[in-house]
Amino acid sequence: MDIKTASALHRLRLVSVPEALSFPALLIFGSLLSRISDIDYLMMPLGGLHGILFLVYVVFLLDVWNKAKWPAKKAALFFLLALLPFGGLYGDKLLKREETASVMAARARREAASA
Repeated sequence: MDIKTASALHRLRLVSVPEALSFPALLIFGSLLSRISDIDYLMMPLGGLHGILFLVYVVFLLDVWNKAKWPAKKAALFFLLALLPFGGLYGDKLLKREETASVMAARARREAASA
């Protein structure tokens, strides 16, 4: 993997945690709030925010899938983790390993080329 792949992995990691927390924190909280009070107007912006985070996650996932040359099963796993509440937190842990490995491989290649 090269440094572009590592940066794509890093971008995916940056959006995976907010996306993972947006479902339970925003949508469930907003749904409960609308049921116990008269505040119904919060659901539309909270749902929209979650939807935007999810779409950004999917776009970044497709970018990583393309650059890292992942098999379809691996990309499908990360997509399914995004559908589960808090699943993106586990996905972030897996992505951190991938990112570290790709940065180390890029550094090793660069050092080998300069030697």
